[in-house]
Amino acid sequence: MSSTLLFDLPGPKARARIRIATIVGGLVVLAVIGFVLWRLGGNGQLDPQRWAVLTDTRTGVPQALGEALVRTLRVAAVGMVLATLFGLLLAVGRLSDHRWVRIPTVTVIEFFRAIPLLVVIFALYFVLPKFGIQISAFAALTGGLVLYNAAVLAEIFRAGILSVDRGQREAAFGLGMRKSQVMSLVLLPQAVRRMLPVLVAQLVVLLKDSSLGFIISYFELLRQARSLVEFFTPRFGNEYTFQLYVAAGLIYIVLNVLLSQLAKYVERRTRRDKKTAATAEVAGSAEAPVGAPTGPA
Repeated sequence: MSSTLLFDLPGPKARARIRIATIVGGLVVLAVIGFVLWRLGGNGQLDPQRWAVLTDTRTGVPQALGEALVRTLRVAAVGMVLATLFGLLLAVGRLSDHRWVRIPTVTVIEFFRAIPLLVVIFALYFVLPKFGIQISAFAALTGGLVLYNAAVLAEIFRAGILSVDRGQREAAFGLGMRKSQVMSLVLLPQAVRRMLPVLVAQLVVLLKDSSLGFIISYFELLRQARSLVEFFTPRFGNEYTFQLYVAAGLIYIVLNVLLSQLAKYVERRTRRDKKTAATAEVAGSAEAPVGAPTGPA
């Protein structure tokens, strides 16, 4: 169905109003940016000498931010992989026909969805040692990210699986497939394509939440920027504070943009592969002689 059937196309007057609103909005944004740059320039924050500290290896700032970036990526990568795997297992458990599997799974999902992520990290880092379980800052931060995001991803997976047409599931069972085969071969491939944008959005949130390592002194980007500010302040005052925090923020922005672009690339590839497979199937059926079998008997 064409998307133009879902709404009325704007007429000449409506298009003119949209064009004027776009121009006015753009001008307002440019004015705000110009005002911010003017204020920063008036305070000397745009002085090239201040920004040079970010690239001068003699200051140790590039090396420190690079090490912090590696630590941030390590937490994010481990958290994304484990949260996705555990989220998928929890989603399958919640869809189970067995009550002894479904009820505990629902309890775990709702429990960790209801608790703030910061509380989970605090519990792992400060409470567990009181019971004789010593845990590092890396493990506490990663564990908190995994537990919280796995619960959220479980609901995303469940919604994606349930969005697949019920007739496909029934047809797969009619062909003699087991439930595990229906889930892995029929439902999940289609569900992943449908929920990919939401899935990536949640992984972006996970990446940004790695900054909560600041609270437990894990030296990710934000904590490292704060440490550099504390190092430079006794010598130079607040001369480099703004630049250091901006650098950390820009690194987070670049990482999130790259992750979003990667998701778009994967989505385009999966759509292209799906269309190619469908075209090949149609072409094969068209080239086959009338009455000839087109597949296994």
